[in-house]
Amino acid sequence: MPKVLFLTTSHAYDDDRIFYHQAKTLIEKGYKVKICSLCADYKGVKEGIDIEAYSILGESIEKKKEIFQKVYNAFQPDTIICSEPLAVIAVKDLVKRDKISCIYDITEWYPAMSMLEGYPFPGKIFHALKFFLIQLYAGFLSTHFIFGETTKRFPLAYFFWFKKQMILPYYPDPVYIRENIKELEPNTITLCYTGQISKDKGIENFFKVIDKVRKKFPLLRIRILIIGSAKQNSDRVYFEGLLNTYSFSDLELRKPTSFEHFTEGFADADICFDLRELNFENHHSLPIKLFYFMGAGKPVVYSDLKGIRKHMGNLSFGYLVDPGNDELISDIVINYIKNPQLYDTHALNAKKDFREKYNWKTISDSFLDFVKGAIDK
Repeated sequence: MPKVLFLTTSHAYDDDRIFYHQAKTLIEKGYKVKICSLCADYKGVKEGIDIEAYSILGESIEKKKEIFQKVYNAFQPDTIICSEPLAVIAVKDLVKRDKISCIYDITEWYPAMSMLEGYPFPGKIFHALKFFLIQLYAGFLSTHFIFGETTKRFPLAYFFWFKKQMILPYYPDPVYIRENIKELEPNTITLCYTGQISKDKGIENFFKVIDKVRKKFPLLRIRILIIGSAKQNSDRVYFEGLLNTYSFSDLELRKPTSFEHFTEGFADADICFDLRELNFENHHSLPIKLFYFMGAGKPVVYSDLKGIRKHMGNLSFGYLVDPGNDELISDIVINYIKNPQLYDTHALNAKKDFREKYNWKTISDSFLDFVKGAIDK
C-alpha cells in the first residue's frame, strides 16, 4: 500500500484541497495517507486519513522543521506533497536519504503581499527578494510541481522547466455542492458577497454598486447577503464605517460556514459578487469560490482577473468587469432584473459548465496518475 504524506505549515489539516479532494481521492484508491499541519492541534484518524497537527505557527523555524522531520520518520512515506517552501526544506535531507519524490503543490503567490505588510520601505524590497530566493530554493529541492493555476507557474516552471509538473485547479467535488437555481422575483434581488471582508477583497466596490443600483432603480427591493468576517481589526473598523456610510436597510451578515456546507450558505442568493482590487497578486489568482458559485447555479459578477481570463476565457454564466466601474456593474444588475430570461440562461450555463468541465471528477484521475508517477519515477 503506497504511503503519501502531506506537509503544510499554514493550511488547516482539513483544508478543502488537501483533505477533501487530494487526500480523500488517494484513500479511495487504496493509498495510506497522512496529513501534518502546523496551524491547529489535532491527532487522530478522520475518514481514513491519519492526521497529526500542531498549533505552532508562532514557534521558531527550527521547531517547525523538527515536527515535520519527526512525522516523516515515523510515517516513512513513499512520496510527500508539500504546500509551502518550509515544508520542502524541512525534510530535504530525509527525501534525499530515502530517494523518494517531493511534490511541491503551489497554490499561493509567494511571497504573498500579506507577508510583506509588516516591513517598511525599502525593507520590503529586501524581504521580497529573500522570500523569492527561498521559493527558488524550494523549487530546486522539489522533484515535481503541482500548480493550482496557470498564472502561478512563474517562476518555478520557468527555472525548472525540466521537472515534471501539472496544473490542478481548485474544482470542487460535486458531492460538496448544493445546486440552487433561483427564479427572479419581480422588483426584488438578493446580492451576495462571501469571504474575507476587506478593501482588497472588494467589499467597498460591492457597496458602491448596490448604492448605484438603488439610486437608478428606487422601487427595487435589494436584499444584501454577506457571508464572511474581517480578519484584522483595521478591516473591522473599515467595514463598520462603510455600514454607517451606506445605511442599507436590508442587510444580513452571516458567519462563515464549514466547507461542506458552503454552498448551502448562499443558496438564497440571486447573484454572487467578487469585486476584488486589480493588484498584481489578485490578478494572478483563480478564485476558488468561482467554481462553487458555478456549481450552485449562480450567475456571477467578478473582477476581470488574468487568472480567470487565462483559464476560462469569457464566462457563459456572468461577467468579468473592472471592479471600480460601479456604473457598468449596476447596469448589469438592472439588466438581469429587466431580462429574467438572460438570468435563467446564465444560471443554467453555470450548472452545465460545472458538470461538464469544472468539477473535481474531471481532473482527479490526472492527479492520481501524477502521484503514481512520482512514486514509481
